[in-house]
Amino acid sequence: MSLPKLISLAGILLILSAWELACGTFDIPDFILPPPSLIFTVAVSQAAILLPHAGVTALEVLIGILLSVAVAIPLSMVMFAHPSVENAIAPFLVASQAVPVFAIAPLLVVWLGYGIASKVLMAGIIIFFPITVSLLEGFKSCDREYRILFQLMGAGFWKSMRLLYWLWALPHFFAGLKVGVSVATIGAVIGEWVGAQQGLGYLMIQANARLRVDMVFAAILWLSLMGLGMWAFVGFLEKRVITWKN
Repeated sequence: MSLPKLISLAGILLILSAWELACGTFDIPDFILPPPSLIFTVAVSQAAILLPHAGVTALEVLIGILLSVAVAIPLSMVMFAHPSVENAIAPFLVASQAVPVFAIAPLLVVWLGYGIASKVLMAGIIIFFPITVSLLEGFKSCDREYRILFQLMGAGFWKSMRLLYWLWALPHFFAGLKVGVSVATIGAVIGEWVGAQQGLGYLMIQANARLRVDMVFAAILWLSLMGLGMWAFVGFLEKRVITWKN
């Protein structure tokens, strides 16, 4: 294990140890702040309850990611090809992130119901922006000399897109995708808080109402592991796709 990873691991263990020590020293009730040992125990012992809800949330997030990527890629290409389209759409992209997600979630539940659709769209809205902006900036950052070379060789815009711009922008695309997947659970969970019948967000609301703070933290732990897993998977794909950087 590399030195930065060891330092990071040591920092996490130090924080958890201080947390555990504080809970024992100050005799903090479990319904106020449970110690990490109890949280880990609940996360494992209650896996039969947590796993089905985690599966629902993971499905919402994955569909949201696929939906966002399917829209972000062609939209970024069109905005790059036609700056007037970018000028027209850019204010709406910024507005979609400026409006608090809590303000949008109730409307989506009213319009789309308590099923999976409102949560998928909620996750997609959060993921969509970083992917679109990062990919567009990747296209724009292409070296001017390469652009001129492709023009001199008679390559049209879409051929240049396939052979030059897209390859050039791939690192930016994966950077935006990493940001997107790391915050993807936020949209799904907020949607579940507002109105749902299953999912980790729904489970957190139910546990909180019963003062099962340990279960709330266990659900947060599962969400964190889900986000880390998706982030690591995107990093794995990046190394497999962008071979020229390895």
